[in-house]
Amino acid sequence: MSFIADLETAFQKKSNPENAFAMAKYMRNHFSFFGIKTDERRQLFKAIWKENQEEIAESPRKIALKLYSKNQRELQYCAIEILIKQLQGNYKKEDIQLIEKLLITNSWWDSVDTIAKNILGQYLLEYPLETENVIERFSNSENMWLNRSAILFQLGYKQKTNFELLKSECGKHKNSNAFFIQKAIGWALREYAKTNPEAVKNFVCNTNLKPLSKKEALKNIL
Repeated sequence: MSFIADLETAFQKKSNPENAFAMAKYMRNHFSFFGIKTDERRQLFKAIWKENQEEIAESPRKIALKLYSKNQRELQYCAIEILIKQLQGNYKKEDIQLIEKLLITNSWWDSVDTIAKNILGQYLLEYPLETENVIERFSNSENMWLNRSAILFQLGYKQKTNFELLKSECGKHKNSNAFFIQKAIGWALREYAKTNPEAVKNFVCNTNLKPLSKKEALKNIL
């Protein structure tokens, strides 16, 4: 794949060991980095994508999976961005398998949150009849990142938010001691509060949420 080879070469040329060290430290040393900051990475990525549009359009899933298996986190970010752009409006029903694989591979908040909102969320807008089964399966999983995705996938749905489902997910996981679950509950509720603050306020006041979840949910409600 010339696109991936070209991308790796360009990123390697722009690698910055000092930045790479700081970026890895920020991610608690879970991942390796070239040390390319977001704006520069996206500029390089955009230019090389433009030169390889046909290749990417023909096999976005294959390319994304290959990139996602690479060590450097910047390449994994590129994989996610390819899928967000190329699959919108073009999802296949079986893509849920790809989405789940991404969520449980190289998992950390930065990748999971982007995938949950922009890929899982979009997929379920295109296949709404799959929502109940997918979210129930993810919510019941022993994998915390799938649990978090079940809570966060409606970020950005606004008026399309199924608040009953969101309340159900928040209630189901409200006793979790996991920081990333408590934070997700608060974030999801805070986001929906931009659309329906009274509904969120009533839910929080009548639900025994963890202090972190409650604080996050009510942060912008007067």
